[in-house]
Order: sequence, then C-alpha cells, then structure tokens
Amino acid sequence: MRTITLLLAAVAALMTATQPLCAQDYPNRASRIVVPFAAGATNDIIARLVAQSLSDQFKQPVLVDNRAGASGIPGTDFVAKAAPDGYTLLLGNTSLLGIQASLFKKLPYDPRTDFIPVSILATSPIVMVINPSVPAQTVREFVALALTSPGKLNYASAGVGTPFHLAAELFKTQTGTNIVHVAYKGAAPAATDLLAGQIQMMLDNPPAILPHIRSGKVRAIATMGSSRFPLLPDVPTLTESGFRNAEAVSWFAIATPKGTPRDVVVRLNAELVRVVTRADIRQKFLELGAEPVGNSPEAAATHVRNEIVKWAALVKSSGATAEE
Repeated sequence: MRTITLLLAAVAALMTATQPLCAQDYPNRASRIVVPFAAGATNDIIARLVAQSLSDQFKQPVLVDNRAGASGIPGTDFVAKAAPDGYTLLLGNTSLLGIQASLFKKLPYDPRTDFIPVSILATSPIVMVINPSVPAQTVREFVALALTSPGKLNYASAGVGTPFHLAAELFKTQTGTNIVHVAYKGAAPAATDLLAGQIQMMLDNPPAILPHIRSGKVRAIATMGSSRFPLLPDVPTLTESGFRNAEAVSWFAIATPKGTPRDVVVRLNAELVRVVTRADIRQKFLELGAEPVGNSPEAAATHVRNEIVKWAALVKSSGATAEE
C-alpha cells in the first residue's frame, strides 16, 4: 500500500512539475501565421507586422504562409487540421470566421468549433461613399433620396456574401430603402464604376477608399463603426446620423486549432497584446485603416460568436449563397 501511495505521489508531483513547462517552453521553434489570401492585401500586411513583432519577442522565427484561393477555404482548412500546438496560427477575419459559417452550405471545417480565437487584433470601419454627382451631402439626405426613388439607386460590392454586400443589406433594412445591389468580382472593378458614376454608392474599408475620398472623387457620408474613425474625423457614424442597430466593421484575429493547450493560448495572447499596444504598431495599423484591439481569448471568442449570429441573420435575409 505504501509503495502504491508513493508511486501515486510521484506521478502527481511529476504532472505538477511538467504542466507549466508547456507555456514556459513555448515557443522553442519556428511558428507560422497562415494567411488564406494573396500577399499585399491588408490581411497580409497585418500578419507580417504581427509576425515580425512576435519573432522579436519570442526570439524564434514567425513566418507568414500565404495560402490563397477558393475564398480562403483551403488555407483556413490547413490550420483547422494542423497540430494544436500553437505553432500554426490563422490570420482570421470577418469573412473566414464570421460569415462563411452561414454563407456556405458545406465547409471542410466548422468556424464555430474548430478554432480557438486568441485575440482580435484590430477592427476596420466600413465606410459608406457615394459618387459626387448624387445630390446628397449627408447620409440622411441620401436615405431621403433613396426613399423617394425606390429601385433607382444602386450600390456596388466586391461580391455576394462579402462583408460590404451584407453591411449594405443591413443599411437597407435599418433605413427601409430599396437600393439595387450590383455584385462585382472584386473591389477594384466596383470602385472603377463608382468613380465613373455608373454606381451611386459603395461600402469599403478605409485603405482602399481613403485616397478617393481625399481627392474628392467620392464623398464619404457615414461610417458603420461604433465611433468616428480617427482618419475620417469629420464623417459621422450611422448611429450619430440617427440610424441605430446598423453597426458593421471588418476585423482581423489570430486563431489556433481547437485543442491547443490553454497555457499556450494564454502565453500567445499575452504576446499579441504586447504587439498591438506598441506605439509603432498602433500607428502602422492606423495607417492601414485599422484600429488596434488586443483583447482576451474569452472576449475574442464572444466577439466571434456574436459575429456569426449577426452575419447569419443578414445572409438569410439577403438570400446570399456562396454559389451565386
């Protein structure tokens, strides 16, 4: 009996001694952040800023692995099926972790259950712009125009089921307007037609649309965030303009495969928070049109769950499907 007791005590002591070593030993080799999109876009730039900072803090290489194609599904699936050890991370965003769960009838992973959100890195407000030929100076004037001309105005999006398409549908629902959706294969051709006056309205994130706002080629009439965006201080939010429950922002997050040890998640979260609270990184994020966040895993998970529910309702009401 005494032998068994001593053996159990030894096992317990060994477990106690080794449990914390996981976080203390992490990371002891190179890690990678998988970006399921091509290099050069905002997702990729944010990932590279984070990767370089983590490399400095970890004293280990953190690489960016671009796995573009098929709406980001193959790259996201690669992370979902990776070893849950904290060495393969996902640069997730609104579409990958928030919208796709309801937009696609079948995915090789479940955004609800196959990932652990570690931290929301940043949010980027969706900006509403109109062609200057539209006789409206404010969003209230634009809504009044749309209400008196149902079906006569149109808006562009980068594609069916994108955050910009669904955010516009949210705007229409909250304002009771009938504005016709014109879907493009990407934001660039959509913006081209907006600038040419063939499209009256468009939603986009700041990085792509700010140069056109500053040049006067488009008029910004509202942002869809909870507060004014620092780079557009004179542009009111929809809430300020009297339209409540119409908030929509793009966001970027780091997630790990489900099953990643809790202490690894906590360590990684602490390092990510250090990154996004650095003054130089905050400034670079703002220059990209993104506001740094850096929240806890619990807050990040709550955010993702709420976003999945929110966008699912919009996907359903708009009738959007990935097959369109």
